[in-house]
Amino acid sequence: MRSILITGGNGGLGLAIGRYFLCHDPEARVWLGVRTKRSQAAILADAYPERCRLLDLEVTDPAAWTAAVEQILGADGRLDVLVNNAGLHRDCLLAAMPATTWHEVISANLDSTFHGCRAAITPMMRQRFGRIINIASLSAILPPLGQTNYAAAKAGVVALSRTLAKEVARSGITVNSILPGYIETEALGDIDVESRKATQKGIPMRRFGKPEEVAAAVYFLASGDAAYITGSALKIDGGIY
Repeated sequence: MRSILITGGNGGLGLAIGRYFLCHDPEARVWLGVRTKRSQAAILADAYPERCRLLDLEVTDPAAWTAAVEQILGADGRLDVLVNNAGLHRDCLLAAMPATTWHEVISANLDSTFHGCRAAITPMMRQRFGRIINIASLSAILPPLGQTNYAAAKAGVVALSRTLAKEVARSGITVNSILPGYIETEALGDIDVESRKATQKGIPMRRFGKPEEVAAAVYFLASGDAAYITGSALKIDGGIY
């Protein structure tokens, strides 16, 4: 059995990652970290009642992380894979950005990754095995206007991942980050038809990515085939960068 924790478990990307593990690995036990929104995650859990569970998790709260990891260890005895996927963005030009907006985005994207990695490392070090995959963003290396907060947070996720990878490599733990570009999730739901067409013209592949394409990369990085890959930052963007 492999025990896998995925945060942001009710979103399009989190669901796709969870479903990919459940479909491709019969030994996977998936824990979907959710907060207030959980309807879609509950549907996936109901489809795999023995192998998928919902987990109450406020990713910005270190105490919640401690409780969540303890719950997983109590049920499964181990934690093999952590996917830090939860996050949000509040776009605004810096000159007009309230300090609360800055801190909210940094907390939801960067602080949450720190709390999650710190909570997972101890059991992973004890078992001498672990896979941590942190979902960053193409904005970390190619930020658009209005995303100083989000880009800074996601660039921090990449740097955190690279540094942590060096710290835990001898313990059999790999740490990698993924930088998705435009992916067909709820984040693109507010884009009108003309804006979609214009955005797609700027993508060499002329289309948005599918959540399953990101999920496949996460699955690979969590597999034994990726045992010698750590500290990497894999962009999935259709060739934009």
